Amino acid sequence: MSSEFRWVLKGRCYKLGHDVPHAGGVIPNRLIVARQFDPKELVRHLFEETDPGFHERCRPGDIIVAGRNFGMGPKMNGYIAMQALGLGLVCESMPFLAYRAAIGVGLRVLTDCPSVTTICGAGDELEVDFESGHFANVSRGVSREFPPLPDALREIVELGGNSGWLKRWWENRETPMNADGRQ
Repeated sequence: MSSEFRWVLKGRCYKLGHDVPHAGGVIPNRLIVARQFDPKELVRHLFEETDPGFHERCRPGDIIVAGRNFGMGPKMNGYIAMQALGLGLVCESMPFLAYRAAIGVGLRVLTDCPSVTTICGAGDELEVDFESGHFANVSRGVSREFPPLPDALREIVELGGNSGWLKRWWENRETPMNADGRQ
């Protein structure tokens, strides 16, 4: 597992409301339609339409806190940018396909966190343990326990998503395949 990876993030809160769509809310639709997956290109457009300049203000460890139905739409472009910036995501709820996309790119995420938006505000200092589900708003002296990332998904996130998991799986295979795909 990566020596740089940390389950606990400490950073500022970027608070969003309910029903933030992926296309237009998290990342511009034009990048989704163009099938843009390069983190270097996506980072500068993260929250471009909802919070211009976000990518210049955020820093690794900062945490996006959102309400219900975050990231509606099964796209991963915005999650690629969040992961590349070293951010975390805590939300009241998100559609299954959005959750799957976030995990697939290795984003630390907690969902099913009822009323999380009521215990923090933009700029509050947060500390979140995505492995245990412990959420602390250091600025307000408030903490909660939310459902942690399930055991079955932790390895995928820790390895940087599906591609990292597959790379490790391939490297650890007992019988390597020939060039023609046979063992």
